[in-house]
Amino acid sequence: MIKCIIIDDEPLAIEILKDFIERTQDLQLEASFVSATEALAYVERSDATLVFLDVQMPDLNGMDFLKHLNRKPMVILTTAYQQFAVQGYQYDVAGFLEKPVAYSQFLTVIHKVKKKQEELALFEKTDGHDFLFVRTEYKLMKINYADILFIEGMKDYSKIYMKGKDKPIITLQNLKSFEEKLPGRHFVRVHRSYIISVTQIELIHKSSVLIAQHELPISDGFREQLNKIIQLHS
Repeated sequence: MIKCIIIDDEPLAIEILKDFIERTQDLQLEASFVSATEALAYVERSDATLVFLDVQMPDLNGMDFLKHLNRKPMVILTTAYQQFAVQGYQYDVAGFLEKPVAYSQFLTVIHKVKKKQEELALFEKTDGHDFLFVRTEYKLMKINYADILFIEGMKDYSKIYMKGKDKPIITLQNLKSFEEKLPGRHFVRVHRSYIISVTQIELIHKSSVLIAQHELPISDGFREQLNKIIQLHS
């Protein structure tokens, strides 16, 4: 469920967004404000993940609101003036709604918000540890995520290339099992045979990535996922 807050000095605009939120699955209205100044403190302490923010308000306009906001929920700007859209995206807003807002336009932006939320959840995937154990040569070896350069899949087994080690660690785990365990914010599959550590990337070429003097291919089918993670770190 996505908790929402509406900030708009026009009561009619608030009522329209309230109606849209009530009609839309997975959305829940937490609060609404006609004053951005009053809303600022509330948003800071709230766990709401989505804010509908009017740009032009008398006490504190939308852009100034974003400047003063320390917590960073997803924000959708609402305004009758398109020129504010470009300025808003400088603050990494999640979307833009032009007044008068149509429900079809609202649904399009909400679809993008839900997709972004799913991607962030994937990238934050973790079991709370910064290491894993792998079985190799009849023993269990602890491997710290920070030491992994990349992992090469070889059908039924994998080779784990580590910092400071001349030879890779060989384990009977397949590449898919590592893809499911490793935190998605720092590890990404770039090819059917390779998972790489984003922190270990030295250079990215058009169709390959360089890690510790190893040039690894990037497949078209995995390129989009790599680009998304690079954007998170940019």
